[in-house]
Amino acid sequence: MKRTQTSDESTDPVEDGAPGADSGRLVGSDRVLAVLKELARYPTGVGLEELTRAIGSPKPTVHRALGALRRAGLADQDSRGRYVLGDEFLRMAFAHHEVRPEHVRVRPLLDTLARRFGETAHYAVLDGREVVYRAKVDPPAGAVRLTSTIGGRNPAHSTAVGKSLLAGRLTSSAEVERWIGDSPLERRTPRTLATAADLHRELTATRERGYGVDDQENEKGVNCLAVPVYLVSPTIPSGAVSISALAYRTPLAGLVDLLDEIRHLLGPLCRPHN
Repeated sequence: MKRTQTSDESTDPVEDGAPGADSGRLVGSDRVLAVLKELARYPTGVGLEELTRAIGSPKPTVHRALGALRRAGLADQDSRGRYVLGDEFLRMAFAHHEVRPEHVRVRPLLDTLARRFGETAHYAVLDGREVVYRAKVDPPAGAVRLTSTIGGRNPAHSTAVGKSLLAGRLTSSAEVERWIGDSPLERRTPRTLATAADLHRELTATRERGYGVDDQENEKGVNCLAVPVYLVSPTIPSGAVSISALAYRTPLAGLVDLLDEIRHLLGPLCRPHN
């Protein structure tokens, strides 16, 4: 019997090297998701030609993916014909973000930290080799806003929040080496610890002192101090809270001087309970 192709299937060529099916090529729903993720990089909108080049797929393929996203309310076109994220996507994202229990609990603490110290406060969780920022509060006035965003990611090994969480998981040099595997650590700045030996020493120090630091290792000119917090489990940190500051204004030693007060403001959330 001859098989009839359904409307959900596609005979479009696939692209080598793109994420997706087992063959490593971009197909079906993976293609639509790739377009959605790329679209999120253009808050002011992007034209079809530019989006096609960024995705590396044929124009009809990208156009069909955009059509599917528009029908679902996840993409839209503005008055100039440029594509933007749709209102339904934003509604879903913010509704989900607002009801996350850890976000609800930690947000007032971040407000307090940002007001008290006049610096940016973050809450982040570990996701594989990266940290994901779940909440961020900028100081009300008088400080430069950092470029980090809620939902944004950074390498765990180059951030204070990442190191404060990795310290409890990677307790030996062998575990650090297995965690790194065959993928070299990205050197974000000249100060980034990018070898297994250096990272192991830093995680050992982090574990002993109970907090993580980023001495301009993730971004030039920015220091950070982070402590793990226990929002779900009494013994396993759910994430870490950090204070980030411009190095010229607040050197790392200045952040360390604030540690006792930071812990006091966080209260029992920054202490494990056996």
